[in-house]
Amino acid sequence: MNAMKFTLPDVGEGLTEAEIVEWKVAPGDTVTINQVLVEIETAKSLVELPSPFVGVVGEILVAAGTTVDVGTLIITINSDATASTDQSAAASAADAAASAADTLAATALAADVSSSISDEAPEPVLVGRGATATMPTRRRRHTGAPVAHETLAPQAPTRSHSEPLEPTRRAASAGPVMAKPPIRKLAKDLGVDLTLVEATGPVGDVTREDVLRGATQASVFRNIQTPEWPIDRDEHIPVKGVRKAIAQAMVKSAFTAPHVSLFVDVDATRTMEFVKRLKASTDFAGIRVSPLLIMAKAMIWAVRRNPTVNSTFTDEEIIVRHYVNLGIAAATPRGLIVPNIKEAQDMSLLELASALEKLTMTARDGKTSPAEMSNGTITITNIGVFGMDTGTPILNSPEAGIVALGTIKQKPWVVDGEVRVRYVTTIGASFDHRVVDGDVASRFLADVASIIEEPALLLE
Repeated sequence: MNAMKFTLPDVGEGLTEAEIVEWKVAPGDTVTINQVLVEIETAKSLVELPSPFVGVVGEILVAAGTTVDVGTLIITINSDATASTDQSAAASAADAAASAADTLAATALAADVSSSISDEAPEPVLVGRGATATMPTRRRRHTGAPVAHETLAPQAPTRSHSEPLEPTRRAASAGPVMAKPPIRKLAKDLGVDLTLVEATGPVGDVTREDVLRGATQASVFRNIQTPEWPIDRDEHIPVKGVRKAIAQAMVKSAFTAPHVSLFVDVDATRTMEFVKRLKASTDFAGIRVSPLLIMAKAMIWAVRRNPTVNSTFTDEEIIVRHYVNLGIAAATPRGLIVPNIKEAQDMSLLELASALEKLTMTARDGKTSPAEMSNGTITITNIGVFGMDTGTPILNSPEAGIVALGTIKQKPWVVDGEVRVRYVTTIGASFDHRVVDGDVASRFLADVASIIEEPALLLE
């Protein structure tokens, strides 16, 4: 019997250590090729490590909760003749199981598509969403196009952030609740009491938007609860994993790159109208659409006109990227992460919406891979979902630019010499002043603002 050794691999770019989170096997268990052995936490994400061997688990050499260096021996797997003989049988069984799974998946897909025709995909969690350790999870929705979202779609949370509601609505607690089964399930998953939700459907039924709005309000309410003082006077939280990476990145960014920040108020009324039209479009059926989508497209357009903001500074040179890997700052139960959409400059509006939804759902589920957080070129952070008007974001090093989208709400605004009620937001941005001069920063932010004011420019 041979004992095969499995060492902690480098699952990311330059990974030096990782924490053993949970073992999925125990000594004596029989394992097959690609069976998950252990879940680890790197400085960027949770990663499942598959087995490269067939055999029986021998020793588990590192306990859960321990941080070890790359290359450390963590488990042994014993291989014998029986295990080798069983490998082909296991493979045949796996093929049969896969065939059956495909049949079941096709049936589930057809049912899911049918149920999603009239139901908008739920909004995922992004920066400011108030993620907690008990954040609910949900099954990925399947549509004809790749699924996308949470990230990020901020503005649906409050009545002031969205278009006026239709007059037909059911007042909270005013009789039986009318809601489709998928809506009821969503409410249950999010902990929303449907009797307390104001319904805005065409026949007084509760819609997905109503549930999401209720979930957001419930989340805010829970976050402002005042708990009892803990018995322990001090709490000691180890600085490791994502929190360690965040701390190092923030210090490096704040004390390496001289930040310059700019702000501009924008009339986003036409963006809100455009978002409403997209939601009604059959092309976007089943895909979450929000003002963040327009913001992302606006940044890509502005980068093309002001490429210096999409660059990296080194002591020897400035590297200007002629492509956009668009980072989306996302709040997760494990902390702040910034996955990015690769080659975003080549995507249509529909493709970008799908990519945003997929990115944020993956982030919320804690399944973002190190590769998805590497090689970003410029970042959006959404601080408006909790009603924040603006902020001074810190650069996601080594990027030279980051834009903060504030809340969109109705305010008095002067139009043609008259004061009118308009949807207004404040856009903030920070830049690395070693790379981006004030005039370039101003032109870039003005370009972003022009798209938010008139999204039809995107069609030119």
